[in-house]
Amino acid sequence: MHIIVVGLNYRTAPVEVRERFTFSERDLPDALKQLKQTKSIMECVIVATCNRTELYAVVDRPTLCGHYIRSFMEKWFNTPRQQFTSDLYMYEDEKAIDHLFRVTCGLDSMVIGETQILGQIKSAFALAQEYKTTGTLFNSIFKQAVTLAKKAHSDTAIGETAVSVSYAAVELGKRIFGQFGGKTIMIVGAGKMSELTAKHLYANGASRVFVVNRTYDRAVQLADKFNGTPLSMADAIARLHETDIVISSTGSEGYVIMREQVAAAMHKRKSRPLFMIDIAVPRDLDPAIASVDNVFLYDIDDLEGIVESNMEQRRVEAAKIDVLIEAELDAYRTWYKTLGVAPLIRALQTKAADIHSETMDSLANKLPDLGERELKIIHKLTKSIVNQMMHDPILRIKEMAGEKKADEAMDLFVKLFALEDTLDQTENENKAMQQKAAVQSEIKSAAKDMLPSLGKGSIAAITR
Repeated sequence: MHIIVVGLNYRTAPVEVRERFTFSERDLPDALKQLKQTKSIMECVIVATCNRTELYAVVDRPTLCGHYIRSFMEKWFNTPRQQFTSDLYMYEDEKAIDHLFRVTCGLDSMVIGETQILGQIKSAFALAQEYKTTGTLFNSIFKQAVTLAKKAHSDTAIGETAVSVSYAAVELGKRIFGQFGGKTIMIVGAGKMSELTAKHLYANGASRVFVVNRTYDRAVQLADKFNGTPLSMADAIARLHETDIVISSTGSEGYVIMREQVAAAMHKRKSRPLFMIDIAVPRDLDPAIASVDNVFLYDIDDLEGIVESNMEQRRVEAAKIDVLIEAELDAYRTWYKTLGVAPLIRALQTKAADIHSETMDSLANKLPDLGERELKIIHKLTKSIVNQMMHDPILRIKEMAGEKKADEAMDLFVKLFALEDTLDQTENENKAMQQKAAVQSEIKSAAKDMLPSLGKGSIAAITR
């Protein structure tokens, strides 16, 4: 098995390319299912943020499966691969895991050390688990990545400086206006990014803030936190001429403010400049707005230079996290090497347990006068002997799993302890359990579709 990641991010693709390859929240479950059904893919997770789209997969042949994943993207986004292949990157095995660790820790973000990506990775992993597209490898690796990121942020000072995309947007406004006192700000979108932007603006003296959202109640909730004024989208367009700075970050799939609307507002502003900052991907603001006189439009890619001046300290802390990542890679290597011996160890333990159980049954038959207390003592002592006898062989096979001739060592281990029959029996039992689980899942799904009025308890009874 191999691990690969295929993706594009703010380094490899400009915003006009990235916005064509975003997964909407409602489409992600179907995308996961289709990716999982792609040939040779055994596990998968999709990470989709404003600055990156990454498809992680456990595959049997990495090079060929990279082709299959590109084919999936070609079909899903209805775009010929010739138009996007040059924007993609692909990492395999340890390089893919190292990349995941760096992404989750915020080291691969436009703003080094930002913590928002950690929550996005957790959500992507949770969704993949919900739709059963992960297995042994990703269940371990993604948990390891999340734990590592938490440790990185708690053990270093990488997150102490106030640097984020929203902070960079505010910094750009400060360069233009100096201070925000007396300025009117319009924040379009009431999500986390918009709330962070509002927080920075409020701290820097903004006296008037409009909060705009398609769901008016959410606009009200955010505006209340900052003594702002909630507006519907229609009201926002009508009051655009009152605004000095527009910062937009929504999840819309199309433009929320068009060139014609801005041009009409500028007629009422009497040549006063209007600064518009688009943090969203896909973009919220029509790029043609930049052609309107006295309007200065910036998108998320323009912010990269703004954050650079605040990043040096984070780079110092990032070097410390690199050390943590290398330690985690070592831990992964050790864990991965033991995967191959796990069935052998279980087989030895199963065989030993069966022998011990048969011996205790024989003892009870041959010495019927033994009381329950005596049998318990004998059971405990003989069990201890069995465990001690297995301890060193198990320890040695784990050690040999990391050596060059690991396969030969495992074959010898099986022969020495005559585990062939036990391994076959365990494998058959596992297959039977998997088949039973698959049948139960199909019955459960069918029961939900055919009998929607049934409660969880009734469905569970049917699938037993």
